[in-house]
Amino acid sequence: MLAGLLAALPLAAAAGEPLQFAWQPVGSPAALWTLDDGHPLDPATAQALPETQDTPLGSVWKLFVYSYLVDRRLPSSDYRCGEAAPDQTAAMRAQRRDDEVYCCHAGGKIGREQALVQSCGLYFEPVRLGLDAGEWRDYWREQQAPDWLQQLANLQPEHRVRVHELLAALRAVPETARVQASHTLISVITLGYGQGTVADYGSLLRAKTWTMPAPGGGSIGGVAGWLADGTPVWLSGPGGSHRALAAAAPQLRPLLQGVPVADNAACVLVDYFERYPIREVLPAHGSTAVPDGALDGRFRVGFDNGNWLEIESHGELALRRGADGRSRIRGRLGLNDYVARVLDREGDAGEPAAAQALAVAARSYLLQQAPRDRGCWHIADSSRTQRVAPRPASAAARRAANWTDTLVLTGSSVQYHRDRAAPQQLSWQQAVDLSRQGLPFDAILARSWPEATLTSFLSPLGGDCRPLARAQAWIDREIPSWTRQLAAEPGYETPHAPAVCQLREGRPYADARRNRLYVSGLVSEEDRLALAHEYLHLAFAHHPRGQDERFIEERARALLRTRPRGALP
Repeated sequence: MLAGLLAALPLAAAAGEPLQFAWQPVGSPAALWTLDDGHPLDPATAQALPETQDTPLGSVWKLFVYSYLVDRRLPSSDYRCGEAAPDQTAAMRAQRRDDEVYCCHAGGKIGREQALVQSCGLYFEPVRLGLDAGEWRDYWREQQAPDWLQQLANLQPEHRVRVHELLAALRAVPETARVQASHTLISVITLGYGQGTVADYGSLLRAKTWTMPAPGGGSIGGVAGWLADGTPVWLSGPGGSHRALAAAAPQLRPLLQGVPVADNAACVLVDYFERYPIREVLPAHGSTAVPDGALDGRFRVGFDNGNWLEIESHGELALRRGADGRSRIRGRLGLNDYVARVLDREGDAGEPAAAQALAVAARSYLLQQAPRDRGCWHIADSSRTQRVAPRPASAAARRAANWTDTLVLTGSSVQYHRDRAAPQQLSWQQAVDLSRQGLPFDAILARSWPEATLTSFLSPLGGDCRPLARAQAWIDREIPSWTRQLAAEPGYETPHAPAVCQLREGRPYADARRNRLYVSGLVSEEDRLALAHEYLHLAFAHHPRGQDERFIEERARALLRTRPRGALP
């Protein structure tokens, strides 16, 4: 089943339910916007959040249990699917099996971080975790949380709370728990129910999804959590959470672009001009050699080869003399500052989607290749690694770095080149071309790294693509033959090297955005049929036929019937 199609067809929308967004920056009253005209949000049009505005708690209760466990450092065991308690009735066991759809297959298990992203309520059940109502009350009272959160019994999806009290409860979460939850919640838009919206929100939205039945029929959904700067937010609209996220994205983007992003999560030590010995460093306008120490202002660097280069620093670069008597310049940069300077040196921030893709690639390369030194990553400014601008980053480059804050690719080796594409290597020129065609940064990355997972490097969650080597080899052999057979079919496009990943739960599906096929394996003819079926969903992803299950199934069976006898591995 095509993942992109499912994302486009969420639960039935509730008639008359508005799309609304609320937030509360530090020191400001809570504000509310009704996003009903499709235009970018104008901060000047905000209205005060009504005291009576309420919302179902939905799945957001799990976020508060998670935060409580993290901040109190309470141990919590994995939840194991299919293990019913002896005293459960048949009806209770059936309901539990239905709820386990959000957790794991029977016999499998799920941990705390994955349970938050997948919205596995069974993991966070207070009774299972042994939470004490009195200790829970005392803890949240100490955090000055609203009264409703102090009552453990209120942790029910149907419980309704005032939106301003929900925002207050989110603000009451201690910083340690909020920061850890925030990094885990980034995976909601890269791996979870918000999957497919990472290009719309970058990594600046760190929120828990929720979906509930609407009183008048249909459903409502949205998210609640924080922005990158810790501002609590709430979103609600008709349909499921994914529909609300997708509908609100173009209107919220201007607001998100103005969210300040701290650059203190990690640091990078950069050895500038590693391959070019420095002869002297002079002020931009002067002839007296600059002494060792922090550099503040504009300078001229003279090299042994006779060349000169202007640099600019505001204390982040320092001149020092090594044991060999040679002068060297080292920078100590925040991670996003480093990534932005690489963009200015290696790419062009004027191509936003391509620049965001390169920002993720540059950050990933650093984390994969650079050693740690005194708490920072340590790397040389060199064409053999990454070139780094010796001056403050441009505003456009910093926006690209901030938009992708902490995002990296895991599960694959990351390289890039100016104009040469290769497996696990991004071509900057190709990225620019794809950006101009309208592809978002995550889709650009998927062209070079279909098996990699886009996630926060600070998230406990790693890659979600477990490669199936035998299935991958089989489909790689089949694609040329299938392309010849299908080339004349209207709407057919040969997918760009799709990755074949292990299916964790549910039915096989194709993820068109990340160029992946999720299947159980390659053991039987039925497995081969499933793989061919999902391949065709990718191949017709941009044509109505890609949504026609009968057409896809018929073509899949025809492809296998025309294979020569004895060709199955």
